[in-house]
Amino acid sequence: MPSFKVDTSSALVFVATAPEPKMVNKKTGERAVDRETNASLSTVGLLVSDEGEGNLYQVTVPETGLPEGLAPGMPVKVIGLKARDWENEFNGQKRHGISFRAVAITPVA
Repeated sequence: MPSFKVDTSSALVFVATAPEPKMVNKKTGERAVDRETNASLSTVGLLVSDEGEGNLYQVTVPETGLPEGLAPGMPVKVIGLKARDWENEFNGQKRHGISFRAVAITPVA
């Protein structure tokens, strides 16, 4: 499925939840891995405020793109943010949504 660039250049972006490992299988503890770089993936909650509207996004980022010490409330810059729609069927129920992926997240001085 195609992905679309998300422009956050005019937005204020803050960490809402600290990075957590993205899991493929929670029962076995298997971590999700980037297919291209083989880096482990994490998920970060980001509050994006732009044009009078604020939204909370769960963004997947390779660990190589996450600095140490990201904490809730910290202003950040998101590099290479893309959105992709998805759909699947599990136990007879169709689900769909939008996933977000970034190359890196960096603190704003």
